[in-house]
Order: sequence, then C-alpha cells, then structure tokens
Amino acid sequence: MNNMSRGALLVISGNSHPELSRLVAARLGVELGNVDVYLQDNKETKVDIGESVRGKDVFVIQTGAKDVNNAIMELLIMAYACKTSSANSIVGVIPYLPYSKQSQMRKRGSIVAKLLATMLCKSGLDHIITMDLHHKEIQGFFDVPVDNLRASPFILQYIQEHIPDWRNAVIVARNPASAQRATSFAERLRLGLAVIHGEQKVPEQDKVDGRHSPPTVRTFSGHSLDMLPLFTPKEKPPIDVVGDVGGRIAIIVDDMIDEAESFVAAADVLKERGAYKIYVMATHGILSADAPKKIEESCIDEVIVTNTVQHDLQKLQSDKIRTIDISPAMCEAVRRIFHKESMSYLFRNISMED
Repeated sequence: MNNMSRGALLVISGNSHPELSRLVAARLGVELGNVDVYLQDNKETKVDIGESVRGKDVFVIQTGAKDVNNAIMELLIMAYACKTSSANSIVGVIPYLPYSKQSQMRKRGSIVAKLLATMLCKSGLDHIITMDLHHKEIQGFFDVPVDNLRASPFILQYIQEHIPDWRNAVIVARNPASAQRATSFAERLRLGLAVIHGEQKVPEQDKVDGRHSPPTVRTFSGHSLDMLPLFTPKEKPPIDVVGDVGGRIAIIVDDMIDEAESFVAAADVLKERGAYKIYVMATHGILSADAPKKIEESCIDEVIVTNTVQHDLQKLQSDKIRTIDISPAMCEAVRRIFHKESMSYLFRNISMED
C-alpha cells in the first residue's frame, strides 16, 4: 500500500454505482479522485477532473444497467479526458459490461457488443476489468487485455453459509444454455443437477422479415435447379424438468436476471415437481421493468444477486432480493494490476467451462 500513498494510483468514478466505487476505494485505502460528472441542460455529458492525472495510473469505475447509455458516455468521456491529460495508464473497471447480451448477430441487426468494445478502446482505455461476461467470447472484441473475473466463489460461499440444509439442494439450469454453469456449481458443491427444458414464455409472432422470399428459382439460363432443402421448423416441447427435485431445495443459477418471467415460470414448474424451497442466484441483478413485483408475487423464496449493478430501488419493491458484495474481487484486481502482479491467483481452480 505504500506505493499507493505516493499518488501514482488514482481511482475515479462515474454516477452509475457510487456505492461500489466507495467500497473499492476504501478497501484500497485511497480516496476517490475529485471528478465531477453531470448532464448539462442540453443533455450533453460534462466531465470535470479536479486534479492532475499526469503520469498516474487511473482506474475508472463505471458499470452498466442504470441509465445505461448515459453511463457509457460518462465512461468514454472520463477515459478520453484522462488520455488527453497524459495519464500513464487508464483501466476501466466495468463490473457489468452493458450490451453484452447483444453479442451475436440477429437477423438484420448488429453485434452491438463489438461496437461498444471498439468505442471503449478508442477512448483511451488500456485494460478492462469486468465480471461474468454473458459470453466469454466478448473478450475477443477488445484490442486491449480483458480480465473477466468470476462471482462464483462469492455465490458458493453464500450458499454454504446462508442457505439452511443446503446439502439437500439440487442445482437447476433454467434452460439448456445455462447447463454448463449449473454443472460447475453442482460439481463444486457435490450436489445433484436438474435442467429445465421447453418453452418458458409465449413465443413472439414471426415478423415479415423476408426470410421466405424471394421464391426458390427453379431454372437459371435454361437449366433446371434442384429445390433447396428446407429446415424443419423447431417446436419446443412444453416446459419440463430433467432431474429429480422432489423434496429438495432448488437453486436456479444464471449469469444475470433481467426480466423475471422465465425465472418465475421455472419456479412454478419446480414447485409442481415437489421442490419445497426455490432460490435464484445470479451475478448481475439488472431486474428491469416490473421484475421485482413479479418476484415478490411468485413462489421464489429468495433472489440473490451481487452488487455489480445498483438495485436499491428494486429491493424496496421486494423483500426477497438479497445482495452479495463482490468489491473484494474488484479491489484485488485493481491492486494486482497497479503493482504489475500476476492475475492468475484470482482465477485459481477456474476451468474454461466455468
């Protein structure tokens, strides 16, 4: 910590999650830098850095979810202000990377996560610290190093310390896509595994998007062409549980919980199959729209999320929401990068599947 007191380290924060920023700074034994970030009357973001950053290693703490687009602009402008003021290095501490769900091509859309990564790199960030990316492949979108920390040690500790009779639990994957994460939890806790399969919400009506046109060409330049083989349309079966949850505690694990419909539907099925308590555990508790109300009215007993994003308002709407503090992991990552120490300690016992 002696090096930190000499002023080489500077931690600054945007407005997205000031409480987490204060926790990280306090654990580091430093005060948050003097930065004023606000919206002007014309809705433009203004950043005033009230101290010198020349030659310093600057860590900018800013997360997504809360007023996400303003949060992104704050981060970009803070990083660029430090870059143009001759900071030695600029590290973005982004516990929840926004737009990470838009990391795959959809119809005529775009891969927005790639666009965001390009913008962050161009703004001057030399390094990114984040946690539980929605898809690990997002790291490849960046031209700078990305440390994708894991919240699983904190969640596993919570299960062992705060869920009574947790040894009588079964880890549940909400859908086959999250089975890999659930398997990792089950293996570490030596518990059984169940996977929910089937349609969990009403499918959207197909839009007119041109997928059925133009019509198949049967001839070309006088030569007949064979018809292209067509895919059989997928039809998901009714929602079902693969695995035994009767008389057990069901713990649904996922990387984030945004809209709560699918989690509530999964909990209803688990209750019907005999689970007597149902917990939902996720890293990022975005809980948008009326998700807290749906959770409060559901058969879910508790929703446990970390403080990668702020959810104080959501907790006022539901007494079932609990928070795990992951600031120790963020603090240690900052300390190791600042002292140029290996990050491998933070990834001990973590496999590619986690």
